[in-house]
Amino acid sequence: MPDSRPDRRPASRLDLRTTTNPLVRSAGRWLGRVNGRHPWNHNDRFHGWVVRRLPRRRRRAMDVGCGTGALVDRLRRAGATVVGLDADATMTAATAARFAGDPGVTARQGRFEDVPADGSFDVVTMVASLHHMDLEPALRHAAGVLAPGGRLLVVGLARIGAPRDLAVDLVSSFANPVVGMVKHPRPVRGVADSDPADDGPPMPVRSARETYGEVRETARRVLPGARFRRRLFFRYTLEWTRPATAPVAQ
Repeated sequence: MPDSRPDRRPASRLDLRTTTNPLVRSAGRWLGRVNGRHPWNHNDRFHGWVVRRLPRRRRRAMDVGCGTGALVDRLRRAGATVVGLDADATMTAATAARFAGDPGVTARQGRFEDVPADGSFDVVTMVASLHHMDLEPALRHAAGVLAPGGRLLVVGLARIGAPRDLAVDLVSSFANPVVGMVKHPRPVRGVADSDPADDGPPMPVRSARETYGEVRETARRVLPGARFRRRLFFRYTLEWTRPATAPVAQ
């Protein structure tokens, strides 16, 4: 039977995204106003990491949850033929329009789990999309989609589950407006309160279910050798290269 008692862990009480503490919520609203006036996109910040971690062989790439195609553009410029996949028709249409006339980009609406696990992709990227799927099945499916030597690169979201997670998120919350002022020094006027984890243009949103620790342990169990790193600005990165012969953990 599920435990209906309130979560009394300090990490839950101080999470700006979920807390009911009025003082913390007030601080979150203030940070939201500052962030709204100096906006920047957390996901775009990690596109450089994705490009730097691309494997040498990258003829064919798939960006899962491609949105409006920002990372598809980076992958294309890195020399890959790219499939941009998104479950949302509006996002798929935006990517298709952005790359109209480019035969090296295909925008496809659909679910990642319906992509054939035929080992035909050298790269699979997921930026803020893995938490929209069931974690373990999605990781196993990604392994099947990748060719031997292919690489999975994830920039993901997760829930706070330990004091260290809380510390990183608190640093991120207060560093966020500083980065925004540097990247976008001229304030946007007339901005209402926003959530401290907002990321710019409206896209399909779903809260993360797993904690950072749960994502790390699941990835290391399902994808032996996976490299998980907790990052600033409410994200983690996950990197895994499919071995040439060794099977994925069952």
